[in-house]
Amino acid sequence: MDVSLSRRRLLAFSALLPLATIFPGRAQAQRFDPSRIIALEWRPVEMLLALGIMPLAIADKRNYHRWVGEPKLPDTVVDVGLRNEPNRELMQRLNPSLFLISKGFGPAESDLKPIAPCWSTAFNDASGRPLALLEKDLIRLGQFLGREQQAVDHLAQLHQGIASTREKLPSDPRPLVMFSFLDSRRVMIFGRSSLFNDLLERLGMRNAWDGKTNAWGSAVVGIETLVRLENVTALCFMHGDDDPVKTVAKSALWQVMPFVRDGQLHLLPAVWFYGGSFSALRFCQLLPEALCA
Repeated sequence: MDVSLSRRRLLAFSALLPLATIFPGRAQAQRFDPSRIIALEWRPVEMLLALGIMPLAIADKRNYHRWVGEPKLPDTVVDVGLRNEPNRELMQRLNPSLFLISKGFGPAESDLKPIAPCWSTAFNDASGRPLALLEKDLIRLGQFLGREQQAVDHLAQLHQGIASTREKLPSDPRPLVMFSFLDSRRVMIFGRSSLFNDLLERLGMRNAWDGKTNAWGSAVVGIETLVRLENVTALCFMHGDDDPVKTVAKSALWQVMPFVRDGQLHLLPAVWFYGGSFSALRFCQLLPEALCA
């Protein structure tokens, strides 16, 4: 992949984003102390880290390490409580310069503005391509915080990582079914409009799940639904709790799953389903390791 070309394309694209529609004037970026930004959803956490900024605080730090995994956060990052209902008094005491929030999840912007200004991002839009939307929003955030070059450089690394992964994949891979256990009877499965599906398309692979999904690209289904998926490779994402897998593995139903019967089940460590560029890169790292093992 020509990284210099990728950077020129990103710079040309970023020039099309009118800063006036984001905040009146590039100089406004100097108002926000980057060491005092609170990110209340994990995708914005990844976006800050991509720009070389360590958040002052995040929501639900314990589960961040369980469900997101990478990048690791130091002990100095404060945990402000639940993502959908963070500790308001603690956030006020922290005196943040800015909140990063996700549209459609967590506290309303109007509830946070009395404490500090807000910058919002969305996981998805009508295009159903969350990775493409992330690329636009990372440039937008970089412009907003005066770190546009860091955004451009990071996206070049992302594109190179995707290109490198594509070269490592088998020449004729099976379609993938990707899921994570919720309990011993249900899985969360990922299809159209998911981060993983967007990545598969860029990698030249097919998603075996063509069923309905929500706006986040996922659906909750009974494990019996997986029986109909023939000639596929299964990726099961683990999050520190293997009890459901141990329970299901003993069942007769699980033994007749085509991907179990064919030896095509791979248990992978945590990758955040609704994440950003670091989640995408982690997926790209784990995928060839699983398929080429």
